[in-house]
Amino acid sequence: MRILITNDDGYDAPGLKILETLAATFSDDVWVVAPAEEQSGAGHSLTLSRPLRIRRFADKRFAIDGTPTDAVMMALAKIMADHQPDLILSGVNRGANLAEDVTYSGTVSAAMEGALAGVRSIALSQVYAREAMGDSVPFDAAAAWGRRALEPLMPLDWAPRTLVNINFPALPADRVKGIRVADQGLRDYGRLQIITNRDPRGYDYHWFGLGPTVETPAHSTDLEAIQDGYVAVTPLHLDLTHRPSLAMLAQAYRE
Repeated sequence: MRILITNDDGYDAPGLKILETLAATFSDDVWVVAPAEEQSGAGHSLTLSRPLRIRRFADKRFAIDGTPTDAVMMALAKIMADHQPDLILSGVNRGANLAEDVTYSGTVSAAMEGALAGVRSIALSQVYAREAMGDSVPFDAAAAWGRRALEPLMPLDWAPRTLVNINFPALPADRVKGIRVADQGLRDYGRLQIITNRDPRGYDYHWFGLGPTVETPAHSTDLEAIQDGYVAVTPLHLDLTHRPSLAMLAQAYRE
């Protein structure tokens, strides 16, 4: 099995190293094609206004000066054009990708791009407590539970254009209760803050920040699974059509 790994935290991110170690337990044919720099929050964006550059570090190891989507597309269409992967693993992200996070996440979007290309794709993220910031974020749960979360997925026959989103709780590995398959949850958008300050030249600048999280966990959602101390495994699909509204809209345009 040939595995491509990528992320949105950048080529030198600690979570990528953990993912590479994890991938090596499944295959000796592991390729790394990741953004050169951090691209958190890049979503499913694609670079169209400038050229992209590839940096080769070693055999099967590359960095792209673009987004996670750029990295996957460059891997599939150029770097691995004659060596297509059987599986794409994206992560391990530093921070949760739960609920509506998946619409912003470069980690999940890299897996989405793989799914669009017909490659089985999985996004992995490590939740962390608010006091654990920057390089102090522990990846213990992901390192210890990663193989247990991935192994059952390997033999399954996946539906087209689907991917799996895995989140590991902010707990020491020995306190994780298990693995729970869960729906995608929803948070209250009131958590967003805009932090305003002034630069040395006297101009205001604005930075998005996260305020107190207002969550609305429901039974069997990814939010509840993480809150309860479980690894959350959520299947996602790329068909965004709201089918219950089709008949209503069709009727509206007939009038």
